[in-house]
Amino acid sequence: MLATIASATLLGVEGRGVWVEVHVAKTGLPRFVMVGLPDAACRESRDRIRAAVINAGLRFSGSEVVTVNLAPSGLRKSGSALDLPIAVAYLVASGQLKASAVESVGLLGELGLDGTVRGVRGALPLVEATQAMRVVVPAENAAEAQLSNREVLVGTNLADVVSSLSGDRFWPDPPDLVVSPVAPGPDLSEVRGHRLARKALEVAAGGGHHLLMLGPPGSGKTMLAQRSVGLLPPLDDVRGAEVIRVHSAAGSLFGLGAADSGPAGVGPLRCDAAGELVVTAPFRAPHHTATVVSLVGGGSSQMRPGEVSLAHGGVLFLDELAEFPAHALDALRQPLEDGSIRVSRAHASVSFPARCLLIAAMNPCPCGAGTPERCRCSEPALRRYARRISGPLLDRFDLRVRVEAMAPEDLVDAPPGETSAAVAERVAQARGAARRRGVAANRELSLAELEDHTRLTPEARAVLDSALRSGRLSGRGMARVRAVALTLRDLDGADGTLDAPTMQVALGLRAEVGVALAAVA
Repeated sequence: MLATIASATLLGVEGRGVWVEVHVAKTGLPRFVMVGLPDAACRESRDRIRAAVINAGLRFSGSEVVTVNLAPSGLRKSGSALDLPIAVAYLVASGQLKASAVESVGLLGELGLDGTVRGVRGALPLVEATQAMRVVVPAENAAEAQLSNREVLVGTNLADVVSSLSGDRFWPDPPDLVVSPVAPGPDLSEVRGHRLARKALEVAAGGGHHLLMLGPPGSGKTMLAQRSVGLLPPLDDVRGAEVIRVHSAAGSLFGLGAADSGPAGVGPLRCDAAGELVVTAPFRAPHHTATVVSLVGGGSSQMRPGEVSLAHGGVLFLDELAEFPAHALDALRQPLEDGSIRVSRAHASVSFPARCLLIAAMNPCPCGAGTPERCRCSEPALRRYARRISGPLLDRFDLRVRVEAMAPEDLVDAPPGETSAAVAERVAQARGAARRRGVAANRELSLAELEDHTRLTPEARAVLDSALRSGRLSGRGMARVRAVALTLRDLDGADGTLDAPTMQVALGLRAEVGVALAAVA
């Protein structure tokens, strides 16, 4: 007898529909065969299914020929989300459940040996990819699945799922969608002094320009970076949906998920004061020991989003930038430029979104002193330190500023700075101007688009030409400085006319920084 049930598998951050076909024959050499490019987790499901069916009080005969086909056969299947549909399809094919009970019903979930239905990673894209309007999901994933346009049915264990499909019991009610309220983050007013760094942070948020802060330890670089996400405007529907799918695929949408859910932590979904669901801009700060795969995504069997994708729509903060492996940093160059990353492996190729604001912080030299008078580093040590940041990566930073240590009297007596809310209003104004130009932020404008939306005065053109002739700017750097100048005008509520003072400020925010970097310039 043959049974077919709709399900799905995860490929990157997208779901792919899968039809689970199970055939049970009474004659032949007893065996359990699975075809359709299953990975190791899928192939191991036969042992989980056998134990789950028996412990649920159902029959699993050892004298049958069970053939499982996962269609389409050319698509590689990964993960354990196909356990439940395979088990239920076996029960239909073996005559223990009527075929009419599973019509127009999709199933997702991992099975424990006792029949418990356990949560899986990427429930939201999986539910949306399942070719059925009613989908049975684990109770652990029910809240996430309710964000889809499908009818969600909750399965807690295999025996209850079979009883509910048979009509012998009602489906349990899905749990209420409970998310944390939007909590105020650290405020920019807590930062004393640092007028230039505060301005650079505002410009970075207003135009999506990547920012490098360089200064001695304890000067306030991390404190500034942690307040950057509070300056970003709310995510629009399109960007918010992308953020939700990335974090769902990582298993961190609600800070929950299966045991293999990947990066843990609090997800971006929140509830505002009016009780409405909102997607907050994520803030990711990986440790400097992070590997290439953890930063850009990928994996040997299951392709997972990396930190640059988990920061999509928000901020990726790399503290102690020079301590990251050089090859890992260079892997970020393409996604920072394109806003997406395509990871190719022998078995699959997937694309992850990666449109984030990169903020990095580093010491000016290995000893951290930062000035020639106090620096204790030898010239070879300075050169080795500077080589950790490649020129092409450094060119991706539109803004580069020094963050000097504050004098004791400034730390104690300086008045509070401008609040995050006040700065966020100007940032929202600049982002609104960028949307009217057809992009989310000015950094996304091409050189041709910049020429269409800006007008250089003769004096400003002379400033830009001088910087190009001196070798201070590359071709990419010229476009970036022009975009920064446009962001400065947007923050002031002015038009796109770029004069010499504005261009000078934009160039000043892209200054050569640091003892070590200057030593090899």
